[in-house]
Amino acid sequence: MHSIDAKTADKSQQQPENKPLNHELLVTSVLTMLSAVMGTAALVGIHHRYRKQRDADASLQDYVVGISSQLQSLTVTPKRKLVQFRHAYQQAAVAWQQAYRLPIEGKHKANHHSVTDFSALHSTTILPRPVCWVSGVASMPKNRSLITENDENDFGVVGIDADRQIVWQTTMPERVHDIVVQPVFAAQNSSANHKYDQNRDVVVMGRRPSEKFWVLDTATGHVKFAIKASTHRHFYGHACYSVDGKLLYVTENDTLSLDGKIGIYDAYDSYKKIVEYDSHGIGPHELVMHPDGETLVIANGGIKTEQASREELNLESMQPSLAYLNRHTGALLEQIMPEHNQMSVRHLAMHDDGTVMIGIQFQGEKHINVPLVLTHKRGDSEFNPLIMPNDQWQRFHQYIASVAVDSAHNLLCVTTPIGGCAALYDLDTRRLIDEVSLPDCAGAAVLFNQDANKADGYNERSGFIVSDGQGQLTALYVDSLATTERDAVDEGEPILKDSRCHMMSFDNHLQAL
Repeated sequence: MHSIDAKTADKSQQQPENKPLNHELLVTSVLTMLSAVMGTAALVGIHHRYRKQRDADASLQDYVVGISSQLQSLTVTPKRKLVQFRHAYQQAAVAWQQAYRLPIEGKHKANHHSVTDFSALHSTTILPRPVCWVSGVASMPKNRSLITENDENDFGVVGIDADRQIVWQTTMPERVHDIVVQPVFAAQNSSANHKYDQNRDVVVMGRRPSEKFWVLDTATGHVKFAIKASTHRHFYGHACYSVDGKLLYVTENDTLSLDGKIGIYDAYDSYKKIVEYDSHGIGPHELVMHPDGETLVIANGGIKTEQASREELNLESMQPSLAYLNRHTGALLEQIMPEHNQMSVRHLAMHDDGTVMIGIQFQGEKHINVPLVLTHKRGDSEFNPLIMPNDQWQRFHQYIASVAVDSAHNLLCVTTPIGGCAALYDLDTRRLIDEVSLPDCAGAAVLFNQDANKADGYNERSGFIVSDGQGQLTALYVDSLATTERDAVDEGEPILKDSRCHMMSFDNHLQAL
C-alpha cells in the first residue's frame, strides 16, 4: 500500500508541472494553425484577384479542383518515388525532433561499442532494392540523431543499386579501403552445420595500416562482425575469398620484422584467424584468387612503411613482385619481378582465362617513364605491358588506383585520381580505346544492366562504373565498334559517359556483387 501511495503522490506532483507545458503546446499549435490558415487565405485572395483581372471566368472553385487533381496524381506516383519521399519526410521529422530536443524513438541512451550497437546506430536502409555494388565513402552525410559524442568522422560504406542510387549507408569509425564480396557459391551451397547466414557477407577493410576489418550484410549494410588484427600485425587494406566463400585471405604486415603475411580467416566460424603464410615479399597489397581455385596471386608492393606515420622507409632498395602461392599450404609456386625495382605492384584484377591485370604505382623520379598497366599469365617469364599511344605513361602520373576487368567482353578499366581520368583498354588488341576525364576518380567495377537504356548508335554496349571523390558514379559504355572497326567511330565518341552525383565523397575502391 505504501508503494501505491508513493506512486500516486509522485503523479500528483508531476501533474502541475506537465499541465502548463501541455497548455503551452496546445496554444502554440492553435496559433500556428490559425496563422497558416489566415496566411493561405490571404495568398489565395491576392492570387485570385490577379487571376480575375486576366480571366473574368476565374473562380475559387478552380483551387479546389487543382488540389484534388494533385491528390489523385499521388495514387499513380511510382512506388520508388513514394519511398524516397517517405524517407525524406522521416529525415525531416528526425531533424525537427532533434532541434526541439524531443525524444527520438529507438535512440539509445548509452554509448556502447559492441558490434550489435554499432550496427543499430550507424546503419540506414533507404530503398528496398537489391544491391549491385558496394563502395567505401571518405565523406558522407550524417544522421545527427544517431551520432554519439565520440563519433565525428564522415567515413562509411554504401550499397548501390543498378540505377546507381544509394540503397543503404553505414558509417565507419575510420577510413576504409577495399571492399570484398563473398562469392555466390557459398550462399547457395552452405549447410546448416556451419550455422551460416544465407545472406552474403561483404568485408570492409580498414585503410593501411588499420588493425580492423568489418563484416557487413550485403542486403542491409548491418555490421555482423568487427575483427581486430593479431598482436604485432596490421592490415594492408585488401583481402579475397576462396571460391567456395569459406575462407578469407588478408594481406598483413609483421610490425616487428616488416615481412609481409597472409592471414587466413574462417568465414563459417565468425571470421576467426586460423593460420597465416608468408607473402614472400614486403608490403603485400592486393591479392586475388586464381580461377583454378587453388592459387593465391599476391601483389607485393615492396615498400616498408612505418605504421603510425605511413612513412616509406626503403624506396631506393624496394623489391616489388607478383607471387603465386598454393592457398592450402602457402608454398611459393612462382614469382615475377618488374623491370624497375621502384615499380610497386599494387592493384590486381583476374581475367577468367587466368591472366592477371596489374596496376603499378611508380615510386621513382617524375621524369622516368615506365609502363603502369601490365599483364601476366603463369609460365610467362616477364610482365607484358599494354600499349599506350606514343608510350605516354606520364598521362597517368605514375599512379594506378584501381583495375577492373570485363572477361566476357575482354575489356579493362584503370583509374588514376592523380591523373584525373579513367582509361579503357581492348584486351584483344592490348590497345587503349580511350580515356575519360574524371577528376579524383578511383573505384572501378564492371557495369550491370549493360543492355538497358540503349542510346542511338550504341549497340551491344559493355562498360564499367567508376566512382570519384566528387560524389559521381559514372557509367562508361563502350561502343561495340570501338573494339572491332575503330575507323568507323573516329568521328564519334568510342565511350559514352553518364554520371550521377551524390552528396558524398567516394573512396578508393568499388566492388560489384
